[in-house]
Formats: sequence, structure tokens, C-alpha cells
Amino acid sequence: MQKKLTTPLSEETVRDLKIGDEVLLSGTIYTARDAAHKKLVDMLEKNEPLPFDIKGSVIYYVGPTPARPGQVIGAAGPTTSYRMDSFVKPLLQAGMKGMIGKGGRSQPVLDGIKEHNAVYFGATGGAAALLAKTIKKAEVIAFDELGAEAVRKLLVEDMPLMVINDPEGNDLYIQGREKWARV
Repeated sequence: MQKKLTTPLSEETVRDLKIGDEVLLSGTIYTARDAAHKKLVDMLEKNEPLPFDIKGSVIYYVGPTPARPGQVIGAAGPTTSYRMDSFVKPLLQAGMKGMIGKGGRSQPVLDGIKEHNAVYFGATGGAAALLAKTIKKAEVIAFDELGAEAVRKLLVEDMPLMVINDPEGNDLYIQGREKWARV
């Protein structure tokens, strides 16, 4: 059964998520990759306001392709998440509740997810065109000079995701492998 979630994510909503949960996410999410993450963390360190409200926010690790005429956005598949790992802790401390990407996370990120009651969602790599169909509106809101890696505000409807790391410290990649190794 799929869980329907709407952003911003509340403490209670995140606390109820478990690894393996299938989610349909709707609402506003933000895009950011490596360079944008560095700029966001630099802003936090300087006590400067971020270009969006970080409380309860979800950041999608994506650098979408340009939109074709008549489209909101081009292909928008997840990028490998570990490249953002060194920037995650300050964003979690500031109130971010969710991340969307692909691939495993480092132990410090897993610890931060548990400490700050957050969640890491996996999006299906290789399905960029299909994921783009869930994006109803896209607008660059910061760091336009970064091109595809600029921070965008996206309005999504029923984006299909899976909980990979939950606030209890569980990891679907590790526990899934262990489960199937016993079979």
C-alpha cells in the first residue's frame, strides 16, 4: 500500500515512515546538487537566510535537463546521493526533513537522519522522463549561475518514492541484502 504524503513533512509524518514504505509525494520540493549544497551550507554558517523555508522541506538531488517546448521540465532523474553527504548535517539541523536521490548514504548521514527525525527516499534511477511527469511546476529560485544545478522550487504530484533510510536508523539497502542472503 502506498502512503500519500504532502510537503512540508511534519515530525509525526516522518516518524511513521519505515524502510520499504512506498510513498507518493505531493507538494513543494527543492532541487540541489553538490555546488548548491555548498552554497546553502555557507549561507547557514553566515546566518544568512536560505532561498526557501528549510523547515519540513524535502531536497531532491537532481540536475534536470532543459524543458522541451510545452513541458514544465526536462528529464529529472535522481543523482547519486553520497556527493551531498558532507553537507547534509547542517541542513538537517536547520530543519530539513527529507532527501530524494539514489544510492547509499554514509554513516554520518544515517546518524543525522536518526538524530533529526528525517528520511531518505529513493527514486528510481533511469526513469528520469517518467519522474518529470510528476513535476507540475518548476522555477529557479537561487544560484541561476549553476545552470542545471541551480536550486529549483518544484511542485510535484504523486512522485513515486521508496523509504530507504528511516528515522529509526534502518537502511533498506543493508537490511534488504541481509534478508535475501538468508534465503
